[in-house]
Amino acid sequence: MATSKITYNGLLRTTATHVASGSQIISDAPIDNQGKGEAFSPTDLLATSLASCMFTIMGITANAHGLNIDGAEAEITKVMATEPRRVSAIHINFTFNDVKNFSDKDKKILAHAALNCPVYHSLNADINKVINFGW
Repeated sequence: MATSKITYNGLLRTTATHVASGSQIISDAPIDNQGKGEAFSPTDLLATSLASCMFTIMGITANAHGLNIDGAEAEITKVMATEPRRVSAIHINFTFNDVKNFSDKDKKILAHAALNCPVYHSLNADINKVINFGW
């Protein structure tokens, strides 16, 4: 069974539908690449999926270790390169509400989990991943 289906809407916009849930994401080409920049670009989604995956794996790990990361946030910055046009770096800054309640061991466990998420390991090694956990 397919994971998702995408419809090209014209004007450099797509609608992706998650088959199992029906949830949708609209993407738009960025302004610097002939688009309107009114939604996530495909490369924005790539960078954002890294942080989302890291949070997912940290959440699983936090649950297993009795830690609470609810309300944590991440700010993602995508850096583009040319020749060829590609994502050259992804910067992620995490912030945690209860960081003062995490021991050094807890922080190592969470960071290790994040840095072993499937998206992190699926990205090309040429993409510079700069991760700040905000401890």
